[in-house]
This record gives sequence, structure tokens and C-alpha cells, in this order.
Amino acid sequence: MPTVNRRAFLQLAAAPLLAQLPESTAPERWRVFEITTRVQILKPAGPTRVWLPMPLASAPYQKTLGDTYQAPGGSVVIVENDDLDILIAEWSDDVEPTLTVTSRVSTTDRTANLATPTVPPPLDGRVLDRFLRATRLIPTDGIVKSTAARITRRAGTDFERARAIYDWIVDNTFRDPATRGCGTGDIRSMLESKNLSGKCADLNALFVGLARASGIPARDVWGIRVAKSQNGLRSLGLSSDNATRAQQCRAEVYLTGYGWVPVDPADVRKVALEEPPGHLAIDDEKVRTARARLFGSWEMNWMAFNYAHDVLLPRSKRGPLAFFMYPQAETANGRLDSLDPDSFKYEITAREV
Repeated sequence: MPTVNRRAFLQLAAAPLLAQLPESTAPERWRVFEITTRVQILKPAGPTRVWLPMPLASAPYQKTLGDTYQAPGGSVVIVENDDLDILIAEWSDDVEPTLTVTSRVSTTDRTANLATPTVPPPLDGRVLDRFLRATRLIPTDGIVKSTAARITRRAGTDFERARAIYDWIVDNTFRDPATRGCGTGDIRSMLESKNLSGKCADLNALFVGLARASGIPARDVWGIRVAKSQNGLRSLGLSSDNATRAQQCRAEVYLTGYGWVPVDPADVRKVALEEPPGHLAIDDEKVRTARARLFGSWEMNWMAFNYAHDVLLPRSKRGPLAFFMYPQAETANGRLDSLDPDSFKYEITAREV
């Protein structure tokens, strides 16, 4: 079993912290989840590799409490970066590849204080530069920049511009249940085709791209839902412990005086589409409540993986991923389709402990 220094340190550090919280407040503030991913390659060919995104190691709303993994006949290593940890499992051509990974995380609901600007700027503003850059599927020029300028033309501060972008996405996009997986996040194509539909990887990437094109740092946060919603919205949580198709991209925007602010316009459109009786009007009370709540807060029945775009998987023979939210695998025949159960079977379960 490989040694994972940072995760071991965080596990040791987080446990006493949780234990020291007053008994009356700890259950209200923190929840602990156990997430298990089981992978089976149904049609192995030659040497096989599997990559899994691991929980974001440390954030104000999430702490890792340790990982365990089993890959019979294979080897496992975790490659750690600042905000992208990747588990890599490998097997030779004479082994049937199976992998089981269990992670424990604690989460706390997140609400930004938007009433008063109290957050000082970072000591080095360059730490935000990466969250202003274009990516392969999130350009910040051309139609993205002109659309952002049109949306924000009457807004002054970065807070006002971010809110204008959020409201524009809520008012003008739609969740398309036929979209495969969570979507692709190709925002130039969305704007050029005027087809502003999709799922979370599309709609929240559109927010990120329009914010960056407006000079406001923003980022996608790739993750997965791990429990039912406690806010009375069935559409924004799991219906069982099966989280295999529960991947969910969220977004954050950095606002002067407020720091990183959580947002999720895609989930507003999900509420409009899926909350009973379905296809709710934009002025329905449930939609209006979600719209107000999801600019500035996240319910943490969800676990974050990373902020990364254009991800080069270590030891991969293929090109970069636009984002890393699903398990990935390669055999001698190439990269497998993460959404194709005929060749790449995986199951993710989540439970509160």
C-alpha cells in the first residue's frame, strides 16, 4: 500500500478537530460520508490502467479523513497536486482488472457572507491568474467576450457583474435531460449555435467562461452528490445510496471583499425541470427560492474532486481530458468510454456514517 503523506497528515489533523467540536454543534455543522467506487474492466486487452479523481484534500467546506484501496494483482499509486489528486491503478495483461476505493470525507454547508465585504485580498494577486485563463472548451475571446460585455454592460462592480451573469444563465438556459452524462462544457459551441441547453458541465462552465471574459476569476468545481437534500428539494440529492450517475459540477467566483463565492445556476434549472410536478415556471416559488440560495451557498450533500481543466492523466497515452470527474481507463485498444457500461463498468455508493 503506497504511503500518501498529505492525506495521512490531513486524516490525523482533521480527526482531533472534529472531536474537539462541542457535541451540541458538531452534528449540525459537519457530516461524514463514506464513498466507495468499484471498477471492473469488462473487455481487458493488454496492460490496463484506471484513473480515479480523489476527493479535494482540503477546503473550507470539506476535509478528507482517509482512503483505502484494493486492486488484486495490480498496483496503486496516488499522484498529488495542489488541488488535483489522481489515483492510478495498473494491471498486466494476464490479470482481470478490478479496483475498489473507499474514501471518507467530512463536509459542512457553505454560505458566503454577502452582506458585508470582510475578506482581504490575497497577499499575491497572481494566485488568481489561473482562474482568468481560457481553456480548450472555455475561451474568453470572440463570442464569449462579446456576450459577457452585453450581459454586464449596466453592471459596475465585480459583484454586480457576476450576479448579472448568473441571472442571465438562469433566465436563458435550459437543462436538457437527453444530454449525455453531465455535458461537455463547450461554451463557444453553445453560444454560436444559440443552443443554450445542457447539464451542469455546460451551464456552470458557461458561467465560468462569461465571468473570466469579464475579468472576474471563476472556476468549475467537479464533484459528486453523496446524500439526499435536506432543503426539501428532491432533485438536488440522491434518492438512494447509488451515486454512480450523481456527478455534479458546481462553480465559484472570486469577488473583491467576499473571496470565493459558491454559485450553481445549473441546479436552479434542474429544480425548474425536475421538482414535482415538473417543468416549473421560472417564477415558481421553488425555483425562486433555489435561485436566491444558489448565488452564495451550497448544500454540502456533495463532495468536491478538483478545479482542473485540460487534464493530462499521468502515464496516459491519450490526449487531455476537458475535465476530470468520471473514472477513466485505458487498455491496449485505447481509452474507454466512461459512460459506456458495455466495456467499462463502475459503481459508486455513498453513505453517511
